[in-house]
Amino acid sequence: MNRRFMVFGLAATALAACEPPKQVRLGPDGLPLPQVYRISEADTATIQYRFLDAVNAMRQTAGRGALQLNAQLNAAAATHSRDMAVQNRPWHFGSDGSSPLDRGRRVGYAGRIMGENISETYETELQTLASWLQKEDTRSVILDPTANELGFDFFQENGGKIWWTMVTGRR
Repeated sequence: MNRRFMVFGLAATALAACEPPKQVRLGPDGLPLPQVYRISEADTATIQYRFLDAVNAMRQTAGRGALQLNAQLNAAAATHSRDMAVQNRPWHFGSDGSSPLDRGRRVGYAGRIMGENISETYETELQTLASWLQKEDTRSVILDPTANELGFDFFQENGGKIWWTMVTGRR
């Protein structure tokens, strides 16, 4: 068994040596400068399914059922992400005073809204998920055993800031 790990490790090292080194820009303190995670609307489906897969992996580990992506909840999440950017503040109420329940009704969601997580960040969707999993209140939305549907979307400003919204529901 140790021989297999050694062979695998040597193979991985050899493959890594084939990849050209990445150019990392350093700041005046010698630390790497943060990279802007650029995404476009064409990336939306890829990002949503990558996020869904990661959420479902966490839920499976916790003994919870898988969530299904829901187009109506995605629409509610997209609307709220854009609205938070317009307001320039991450919070659960829309500029018109709407709640997650209101936004679910507006898009015609027939199920029950179970929870919402939001974020204002320059991080990727998976880094954002990792941050949400570190806090009890946002982790409870992700791992809610009664939820069975997921909406997830974003809005990225020209400067790179990303507004993420995750909505869970139950049909």
